[in-house]
Amino acid sequence: MVRIRLRRMGAKKKPFYRIVVAHKESPRDGRFIEVLGIYDPRTQPETVEVKRDRVTYWLSVGAQPSDSVARMLRKLNLVDEAGKPVATPVTESAA
Repeated sequence: MVRIRLRRMGAKKKPFYRIVVAHKESPRDGRFIEVLGIYDPRTQPETVEVKRDRVTYWLSVGAQPSDSVARMLRKLNLVDEAGKPVATPVTESAA
């Protein structure tokens, strides 16, 4: 199973996290498939930057977000309360 979860980075006592796609069995700071964004809890307010198109892709192919990542994605309106991906409206290009 593939999970979207946090990977700890930064110096001792100064953490920031990368939001990554990894196999469920991989260690927290171990092997991952793709970096989807960053999360910095030390800034005021907390910084969350994600590649929205890649997050929606991974959710569409069955990747399960961890509890903390699901909470962040809910704030960004990428998943609903049940953890299911929110359908994004298709924008029409002016041609």
